[in-house]
Order: sequence, then structure tokens, then C-alpha cells
Amino acid sequence: MKEYKSDKLRNIGIIAHGGAGKTSLAEALLFNAGAVTRLGRVDEGSATTDFEPEEIKRKVTISTALAPCEWHNHKINILDTPGYADFVAEVKGALRAADAALVVLCAASGVEVETEKVWQYASDLSLAKIAFVNKMDRENADFDSVVAQMKNVFGGSIVPVQLPIGAHESFSGIVDLIKMKALIPDKTCNSYTESDIPEELAEKAAEARLAIIEAAAETDDELLTKYLEGEELADEEINAGLVKGVAEGKVCPVFCGSALKNIGVKQLLDAVVSLVPSPVARLDMGYTPALKTAVELKGDGHLAAMVFKTTADPFVGRLSFIRVFSGQIKPDTVIYNAIREKPERIGNIFTMHGKQQDMMSIANAGDIVVIAKMQDTKTGDSICEKEHPIIFDVISYPKPMFTVSVEAKNKGDEDKLGSALNRMTDEDPTFALEKNAETHQLLASGLSDMHLEVIAERMKRKFGVEVKLTEPRIPFRETIRTSIKIEYKHKKQSGGHGQYGHVHLALEPLPTGSGFEFTETIFGGAVPRQYFPAVEKGVRDAMLSGVLAGYPMTDIKVNLYDGSYHDVDSSEMAFKIAASSALRKGALQAKPIILEPVYGIEVTVPESNMGDIIGDFNSRRGRILGMEPIGKRMGVVKAQVPLAEVIRYPIDLRSMTQGRGSFDMSFSHYEEVPQRLAENIIANTKKVKDEVE
Repeated sequence: MKEYKSDKLRNIGIIAHGGAGKTSLAEALLFNAGAVTRLGRVDEGSATTDFEPEEIKRKVTISTALAPCEWHNHKINILDTPGYADFVAEVKGALRAADAALVVLCAASGVEVETEKVWQYASDLSLAKIAFVNKMDRENADFDSVVAQMKNVFGGSIVPVQLPIGAHESFSGIVDLIKMKALIPDKTCNSYTESDIPEELAEKAAEARLAIIEAAAETDDELLTKYLEGEELADEEINAGLVKGVAEGKVCPVFCGSALKNIGVKQLLDAVVSLVPSPVARLDMGYTPALKTAVELKGDGHLAAMVFKTTADPFVGRLSFIRVFSGQIKPDTVIYNAIREKPERIGNIFTMHGKQQDMMSIANAGDIVVIAKMQDTKTGDSICEKEHPIIFDVISYPKPMFTVSVEAKNKGDEDKLGSALNRMTDEDPTFALEKNAETHQLLASGLSDMHLEVIAERMKRKFGVEVKLTEPRIPFRETIRTSIKIEYKHKKQSGGHGQYGHVHLALEPLPTGSGFEFTETIFGGAVPRQYFPAVEKGVRDAMLSGVLAGYPMTDIKVNLYDGSYHDVDSSEMAFKIAASSALRKGALQAKPIILEPVYGIEVTVPESNMGDIIGDFNSRRGRILGMEPIGKRMGVVKAQVPLAEVIRYPIDLRSMTQGRGSFDMSFSHYEEVPQRLAENIIANTKKVKDEVE
């Protein structure tokens, strides 16, 4: 692909709710621009941007794919993003690299949950937006209804610039409201015939064109004055007003068509070139690392770029997708990672056509480039010149809340598993790992069960590691409810030196969260001072495994107040054994109980769902702490809920709120498990032990 200057570049992220036809539209754009020679299909697994085996299997987009094309002497970098919340990290990364968002809606389904979310993501980044109502050939397609929904949800920026001619089986073309002409495709949909607008649409088209003129006029004082004085605006003036309105986010032009039938796609390509702002027209900001001073990035300035996506390839290594905001990147040079404070030597640079690589000789400001085998660079890192360091605001990703235990399926794969998991964390910012010290499990967290299943499939395909994903064990603990004094004498004689250790311990419960406290009140040297550490060590060892179900004990104070020793047979080991046995004997008599972790949860949902959330928490043994509205018809419910009740909460919340809810949770404290549940825990523990034995 030839070199393009910044003003000839367009970076557009295609975003939508899953199933709106976003990938089919990306394929149609590539086909019409000549970037591919045949129109691939998602259901056949031949789409350019859905090339991963996991995507072909599920027939959904999982990873953002880059696919540039050339149209009217411009280069359009198309970023096809996932439409499901499980893979939102890919969407957010792609939008950070884009200059505009192409919002795709299904003509039958209209504005859906993820449509609202991705629209907000684009708005948070102040991105220009254009919309395409797809699937006009589908049964129940209703362009007017979708536009009305968009205006209701997204406000007055929605301005249709096309109208469909017919719908469902009768969908036969589009009306261009700027030219005021009907565009009728031929049988191959490769060319269009201009004709007069059908009579039944003439009045509707006139009203819609008036709305376009008003929207364009409101972007410029001169145009507004001219319009209010009753003067006719020329097509060039209308276009100029739309360009300005789109760039400022005041206008979202709405197009229509069918990606599968390839109707309206060439007109959409024209719009991307003419309406979407170039990188030159967009102001990007960076910051100096030391003083965090804002720096306006200009195309001809020093190098400033950001890694917005990373993918792990078992053959090529790490692939870093980079958006250049200022300056240039050339092959065989040294660049500087301002976040890691390390230089990186790079070899070839290239772009991607789905999975195919295309070498580049240079990446100018505004372009998107891929670099292989960068050693220390990860997603979100800033690339620059060492003498002129620049960093960017971090991309905001949702916190991974769905957790499973992960282990290698085959013995001997543990080392490979660790390496593969670390590569996956490099690739996905919403995938996290933690080694739980209490349950001794390796825990993997993601956004959903599907998210983690896809990661497991990738590890098997890329690194040959099969894993088992299971529900994590709850880190229960044990404690006592009453104080007690206990005596234990460890005495053993078997020839030579014997073993003798004799302790009197006082056990008492401590307030929740206190942990463990050891004291001694020995008088008269009943137990020599040199054995005190051994007694404490014996107690601590015994507390690692409780007396009810084998969980660690906590919130106990132990006082060594008496005992005896033998001049010859006493030893540290003997007192350690005596103390350990005394604690276990005493704990059984001090009304032991099982404690469970309780988490504080804040759930953000539409106000209409708040009652359902509260009722659901009550059914989960939760304690409601409060609720409050936070604007935009949303509210927050705060509660404390046992961890055992919310292991699968991300899935349940999505079901209850149709994907509109989100939550955050963190450990709060431990509480006593109700007797009935404690009996089940003890029985299950015994059952597992019996099976192991």
C-alpha cells in the first residue's frame, strides 16, 4: 500500500450491538473499495475481519481486526470491533485509535443495549459519529422507527441523509437527500442509476432535506443567517455544514442499506471520505511524564503514538497495533517507550488486512501500523522519542469480575500454562490472574464465562495448553465463640532422650478481623523462655487447618499461662507438638464456627431494575446498605453479600438487566455461616476427603 499523508487518512471504528451486521458491512466496504476480490460472509467463515478460529466457530466478532482500503485517493483504516460486552476491551482500544465511529444498527431491531453502550464509549472520547441502518432487506425492517428510537435515546444530533425505497423484499434502492435523487442499483449492485424520487416519497424526502439544511445551518453563523433570511443553501454549503457538525459531534448523519445485498455501501464509503474528520482536523493531546503538562499533538511534530491492541502469535511473537498521533514511524529504527522507560528497536512495520500482513515504508501521523516482537511494550503504552517523551491518558477498561479456577488438564503442562496465561494477560487488559494463598488455586478473572472460554480455546490453539476451568473454592475460615482453658502434655519415651512438653493455654475469641494474638503470662519459670517461640509456632501451625472443615483459623487470642518441662527430655519440638495438640483440643470445646467472606457490592442499573436487584440480593442473604439515583435514569444499589452467593453474579446481573447493569465489588469482612449451611460445608469437605483417600 502506498504512502498517504495525514489529510488523506480516515480512521473509523465500526461499532454495534452483536448481530447488527457490522462485520458484513466491513466486508462490503472492503469489497467495494477493491481491497478484497469477493464478498465474504460471516456464516460461511469467509469474512476478512473474522478470521480467528474462535470467531468462525461462534460466528461472532471476538477481536478487533484492522483492514485498510483505498477510496477516492484516500486510505480508510477500518477497525471492525466486537458487538458483545464480553469483549469490550477490544472496542475501547479500537475507539481510542479511531477518529470517528460508524454506528451500525439493524433495521428490524433498532437501538439495542450494546448500541447505547458503544455510543457512550464514542461520546466519552469526543469522537465524530455516522450511523448506518443495515438489513433494510430484512423482515420487519423499519427505517423510520429506528431513526425515531435513535432520536429518543441519543438526542437531536440524529439527521437522516438518506431514505430507503421500500423495505423487506421490496427494498430496491435509496434516496440521496442532498442530491434529491433516487439511487437504484443494478442487478449486481455495482453501479447505480439516478432517477427522480418516487412520488410516494417526495413529501417525506422534502421534509427530511429541510431537517438536513437546518442541521447544517446551525453549525455556522453565516449559513444560519442565510437560512433564516430565506435564501437557498447550495449543496456545497450543506455539505460544509454537515462536515463541521459531524466533527463537532453536533450532527450524526444516518445512512441506510443492506450489507449482504451490497446496497448503499458505495455511498457510505463516499461519506466516510467526505464527512469523517481526518487526523489533521482532530486535536489530540498528550502529556509530559514528569510535569503532566498537556501537549497539543501536531502531525509534523515529534513522534507520539499509542499501543491500542496487542495480540500474541506463537510464530511471529507479540504484535503491537499502534496509532500514530504525531510524527512518523519508519522501519529499522529505535523508538522509546515512555511508560516503561525503555528503548525498543523495531524491524519491519506493516498494516493488516484481517490476518494478512502488508509491508509499509512509513507510517505518517494519523496512520495505524503494526509492529512485531516488541519486547517490553504492552497495550496502553506510549511510543515517542527519548528526547521528547509523551504519555497518553490510560484507556479505561471494566474490571474483570467473573472468576474461575484454572489448572492444566495434562500433567507436566504447568510451566507451559504459566507462560500461556501471561501471554493472554498481555493480549487482553480485562483478563487478570491471581494466586490465592488460602485456597492454593490459580484464579483467572474475566468479564464472563464466554470470555474465559474463548481465552482457554486460544491457549490450546496458540500454545498447545489445555486447561480446566472450575468454580473457585470459597476461602472459608474457622474461629471460636467462647473462651476456654486447656491443658496438654506431650510425653514420649523410647530409649535415650525422650520428649516432654507440657502447656496450659487460655483460648479466647477476638473481634472479627483481628487475626491472631499470642501472649504468655508464665510465672516462676514453669516453661523456660526459650520454648515460648516453639509454643507460638505450634499454635500457628495448628491454626492453618481448623477442627471443623480444615479451613484456617483466625480471630483467636492464645495465652500460655502455665506448664512444665523436663531438664533432659524437653525440646522445642516437644513444646511445638504440645501447643499444636492443645489448640486443636481446646478449639473443639470452644464452640467452633465457620466464617465466610462477605463482599461489598455497588451495582449500577437503570432505575426500573433497582427493585429487582434489591429482591435478588435479599434472596442471596445480602444486606442492603442503601440506594440512590445518579442521573440519566440510572441508580446505584449498595449491599453486602457473602462471596459464595455471587460467584456467578456477572452472568446473573446481565440476565436481570438485559446487559444494562454493571457492578464493582471488594472484600469487606468475614461473618459466621448460618448453621444449616455450615453443616453442608462440613459434609462436603468430608466427602471430598473420602474421595481423595
